[in-house]
Amino acid sequence: MTDFAATYMKRALTLAKKGLGKTSPNPVVGCVIVNDSKIVGEGWHKKAGGHHAEIHALDMAGNKSRGADVYVTLEPCNHTGKTPPCTDALIRAGVKRVFCGFSDPNPIVNGAGLMALKNAGIETASGILEDECRAINRHFLKFIKSSQPYVTYKCAMTLDGKIASVTGVSRWISCEASRKIAHRMRAHNDAIMVGVDTIIADNPHLTVRHLKGRNPLRIIVDSHLRTPESVAVLSGNMASDTLIVTTETNPKVHARYLRTGARMLVCNSCNGKVDLTDLWNKLGKMGIQSVLLEGGSRLAGEALAHGLIDECVFFYAPKVIGSDGFSPFAMTGTTDMARSIKFCDLNVRRVGTDIMVTTRPESLCLQD
Repeated sequence: MTDFAATYMKRALTLAKKGLGKTSPNPVVGCVIVNDSKIVGEGWHKKAGGHHAEIHALDMAGNKSRGADVYVTLEPCNHTGKTPPCTDALIRAGVKRVFCGFSDPNPIVNGAGLMALKNAGIETASGILEDECRAINRHFLKFIKSSQPYVTYKCAMTLDGKIASVTGVSRWISCEASRKIAHRMRAHNDAIMVGVDTIIADNPHLTVRHLKGRNPLRIIVDSHLRTPESVAVLSGNMASDTLIVTTETNPKVHARYLRTGARMLVCNSCNGKVDLTDLWNKLGKMGIQSVLLEGGSRLAGEALAHGLIDECVFFYAPKVIGSDGFSPFAMTGTTDMARSIKFCDLNVRRVGTDIMVTTRPESLCLQD
């Protein structure tokens, strides 16, 4: 890979990130067209159902796309969905070479796009900044591989690892800069999930604030339907984007929530609670590719123990609550360090007055 190739692909990655939170169920994609060592066209996938990145870039380049090099973060599609195949447009435009970040694992693509270009006499190459290109599409890749959503657990905690005081108070542990990042995470995920205890204790709105972005679907895991009908997420037009997950099958009990406009999802029971594996599978069937899990500690502990969390983002604030506060994971029974759940891919950075730690369970790293 030449330095020029890396430079142009980095620009394509920057463009692709503009689509984060807007393209689901499609991946985010950026494209750069270069002719005579000059960028003549740029584009990114702006929203599901709209033109793909390659089409926007070709429109900008016009006649300058003939004989040009194309740098795109993901293999161009070769099938007709809501839009025509990008490979056909690239062939008609007369581009000379196409370089992509990685081959699309979606079974309806899976190398067919690159093959179509090769058959048309266009030189192709894959694997340019592949790790970076895969990273921005981790939600899409997990969903394609498993038909389950990519789940990120996010929480703010004190230096002694507590997410709330003994009375359940948690506002505000983290600083404003951390909260802004947390809201960006909300905007970049299809759904935000909390347990019923969080709803009762905090009465959160679970919306995107501090920045522009779409509100995710709100999911409340409430095995025995303890959610008060007066809470914020069931008020006004918010209820229509709220999904209550339960093991309760009685339609008469469901009715009081359905009257607010909320939706209901019944899952299998496991030890008297919602079976989270069944929930993950049902969310996948609904087309939900990504979930931001924000609490509470029992729900997070159950998800982590069953290997259902893909990534954790912790915001550590320079505060101490003490041993009677709540821990981020309500888990018991770990008797020695050999039985602990280990993490890898640790990334640490300063955010305002806080420390932001991003990491993944080691079991998932070993599968990569």
